[in-house]
Amino acid sequence: MDESPGWDAIDAALRPLYGDTEPHHLATLLKWAVGGPDPLDGISVYARTEPVPHWHFVSYGMTELYEKESEDPDESGWGFEFTFRLVRDPAEETPPVWAANLLQNLGRYVFQSGNWFEAGHHMNVNGPVAADRDDSEIRAVTFVEDPELGTISTPHGKVVFLQVVGLASEEYDALRRWNAGGLMAALAPHLPLGVTDVDRRSLLADPEVARAVEEGIARDGSSGGLLFVSTANWERDAGSTTLKLGALQAPAIADSLRGRIPFGRELILQTDDTILAFRPADAFAVEEPADGVLEVHLPATALDELAAAMPATAGSTVIASLPGLTVEIVPTAMKDRFGKETGEVVG
Repeated sequence: MDESPGWDAIDAALRPLYGDTEPHHLATLLKWAVGGPDPLDGISVYARTEPVPHWHFVSYGMTELYEKESEDPDESGWGFEFTFRLVRDPAEETPPVWAANLLQNLGRYVFQSGNWFEAGHHMNVNGPVAADRDDSEIRAVTFVEDPELGTISTPHGKVVFLQVVGLASEEYDALRRWNAGGLMAALAPHLPLGVTDVDRRSLLADPEVARAVEEGIARDGSSGGLLFVSTANWERDAGSTTLKLGALQAPAIADSLRGRIPFGRELILQTDDTILAFRPADAFAVEEPADGVLEVHLPATALDELAAAMPATAGSTVIASLPGLTVEIVPTAMKDRFGKETGEVVG
């Protein structure tokens, strides 16, 4: 009897690409299931030369590698395994450990939060994706289906090979104003197979790419209707409401509002305890339909003033075009990849 049918299914998916090539395999010594810190049981890494020299990382551990434990017969575990393609110096003989740590950290986030990833999802990693490269512009990631591995069926259900693609901060700002699919299509000619290069600069420096992105944003607006944020609170009294937003995420909220409200789409900010919804409307109103839920009905004519009140600096602004509404930006304590506060404060 096969004791690891899920693992074998991943190996079988890799065989048409790599044959009997022996990968660099990074094994986890103390597995998550027995109290270890790393959710991935292992990561295999293959050296590639085409279409550009790169390392191809493939995870084992987000799916059910051994026994079927979940009640969903259609998906194995979380339904995906991570892949990551990283530019490689042809003289480089061993893959960098930081890239494996990145995948472990993403897996740890899923296991601890219960929030999973799908193609089109994206996140700011609160620093360079290569932790020791403070000079790198690549500080966010998006997720796409691996262009070579795609989706497979296993004895325990479907598995999507979900590739992590690094983005420059400027590109990530554009993604929030548009959508992941559109941005990746615009960047694709410059990112063969979605290979991440931590040394590259933002591709929006190319006038042709920048023009395509801006045209897409103007045409489509933002597809991101839900943002998970650390701070979205409010205080209300007779005739007045003060919205409290974190300095770190305030500019992203402003960008998202610009990509949603003029297109007749709502934007929802969600924290662990609250839901703050901005809804397009002809007339301004504030409603509290349930405990922990606030709805701001927002005319497009007031959008510019509201967005301007959301810089990455602490302060309070009265919104003249929305009588009784004040926006307060509060400092955000930065956290590392393990969720621990670093001592750095934004705002």
